[in-house]
Amino acid sequence: GLVGADGAWGRYEFDPVGFSRYTELVPWFREAELKHGRIAMLAYLGLVAPDFVRIPGEKFSFEAVPVSIDAHDAFLGATGVNFQVLFWVGILEFCCAKKVFEWNSAEVAGDYGLTHMFPTDEDGQKKMRASELKNARLAMVAFGGAITQAVITRHPFPWLY
Repeated sequence: GLVGADGAWGRYEFDPVGFSRYTELVPWFREAELKHGRIAMLAYLGLVAPDFVRIPGEKFSFEAVPVSIDAHDAFLGATGVNFQVLFWVGILEFCCAKKVFEWNSAEVAGDYGLTHMFPTDEDGQKKMRASELKNARLAMVAFGGAITQAVITRHPFPWLY
């Protein structure tokens, strides 16, 4: 089976929508799951880090933007940040899209050749892939909860009342 199908209590085969019926799309689904998980890991880091460290400049200071959740609205029009983010993400997606459709294998989904830090043996690589996938799934759920808590409390990390 796929890496990540084994759970703590046996095989994880929960598919209420029936995505697994479309076996030709499973590699694309796995690629999307890994990509969204990696983005969620970075997003959580990006949500927490500005509450402790800011880049130099008066408009980025803790006094100008006391709560990092307000940073989007504070820099909306003046700096063109949204355009830059969309542009660079679009370039990255455009460059990687061809590889995704060429691979067409769930075993190599998310593999961009950066495996030099992976273990060299087969079992170690499988364990590392499963670990990344489980951490990615956790990060997607964690970011959803963290951003909700940050918006509700309007306080810096750890977003307590």
